[in-house]
Amino acid sequence: MPQEIERKFLVVGDGWRELAPAVEYRQGYLCASRERTVRVRIAGDRGFLTVKGATRGATRSEYEYEIPLVEAREMLDTLCPQPQIEKRRSTIDIQGDIWEVDEFFGVNAGLIVAEIELESEDQPFVRPEWIGQEVTADPRYSNAALCTVPYSTWPHRP
Repeated sequence: MPQEIERKFLVVGDGWRELAPAVEYRQGYLCASRERTVRVRIAGDRGFLTVKGATRGATRSEYEYEIPLVEAREMLDTLCPQPQIEKRRSTIDIQGDIWEVDEFFGVNAGLIVAEIELESEDQPFVRPEWIGQEVTADPRYSNAALCTVPYSTWPHRP
């Protein structure tokens, strides 16, 4: 079964900005629960459908399929509820580890998080100076949760 092992952190400062170009993302959810999510995403000029299982620690099952861009747009426009995720992603290689930095816009403006995918939950990795507090275990920071309770509505933001 395909799995993703991912840790998530808040980003501090701007030291990451010049390390890689950013790609525009738009995504919404056909299903979003603790047990599973079904996501539609446009990343640049490509469409994807992703199914994820429940998270256990930093691990969950993940199945991702490329779909025609026009179909991804149609699903986002007609099937996925609002608000949706609007963000720019920069993919940065730090000593062989790939960090994805997401800068959110729209109802989640002001939030910047970085994720690193690992081979195991205890795999060591280099923490760049722009990596702040870990939020892997905080469900508010999942993209699916940010569609339901956007960052702009949080009473106390970090």
